[in-house]
Amino acid sequence: MGKVAFVFPGQGAQVVGMGLDVYEQHASAKSIFNKADEILDFKLSDLVFQGPEDQLKLTYNTQPALLTTSIALYEVFKEAGLTPDFVAGHSLGEYSALVAAGVMSFEDAVRIVRLRGEFMDQAVPEGKGSMAAVLGLERDKLEELCKEVSHDVGLVEMANVNCPGQIVISGTSEGIQAIVERGKEVGAKRVLPLEVSGPFHSTLMKTAADKLSKELDGIQLNSPEFPVVANVTASAVAEASEIKKLLVDQVCAPVLWEASILYLLEQGVDTFIEIGSGKVLSGLIKKINRKVKVISIQDMKSIDGFKMEGLHA
Repeated sequence: MGKVAFVFPGQGAQVVGMGLDVYEQHASAKSIFNKADEILDFKLSDLVFQGPEDQLKLTYNTQPALLTTSIALYEVFKEAGLTPDFVAGHSLGEYSALVAAGVMSFEDAVRIVRLRGEFMDQAVPEGKGSMAAVLGLERDKLEELCKEVSHDVGLVEMANVNCPGQIVISGTSEGIQAIVERGKEVGAKRVLPLEVSGPFHSTLMKTAADKLSKELDGIQLNSPEFPVVANVTASAVAEASEIKKLLVDQVCAPVLWEASILYLLEQGVDTFIEIGSGKVLSGLIKKINRKVKVISIQDMKSIDGFKMEGLHA
């Protein structure tokens, strides 16, 4: 058998009710949700399990909600006895990966991602920045278009290079609108504006990165128990000081997801286990390489199924 990577989803994967069954059936999962409620000083668990959805979608709620759900599922999944060779996470999911690898405590992580969400929310006035998914356009052509639009209209940058034919862009609302209008002219199949509250993973987030840096200075970061693949570099990182720098850079830099998966494939990973709400990353990984085994762990049913079948099914 080849190597195994655990991957953790980011914003966009949230749904009301995620994690409820593991919370109800496992003390280890319940403990994670209870810790989050205590540290954040409000009932995050109620919001995750009952909604309302419009509140869950607010970035400063979404981030701790997804982290808490992923780590609750991870705690229960660990009982299956499988240790990963690598971990990685998409944007916010990188914090889940760092908790899984023992780099930061869950308590520190949930507090930090709540603040990260607030800082990101405050960085750009509402309505002034947005994001869009560009489908079916080669990266170099999109980079060229972003440069032109940034020069003529308003800043637009690559935000998530997710998989072949899917790149998310981020920037000023005017710039994004210009790419929506011009994208098809240069060969994009579709340009879909995203429902987000700001231009994440762009240099417009600089104030959020600066504030996050100060917060990260105050927490203990340990060397990872297994290699963590960073979004910013798409390679494994082992030093605590380097991890901190990359988490700050990550706020403004693109998420190199496709490159991260290609790196893991080069290291001999042939099985990816997505731990958290939804199957967003599983879908992206399959578009990068159809041959790899992808397993989604998002509820008790999938955990029980994994334990019964193991990796050899």
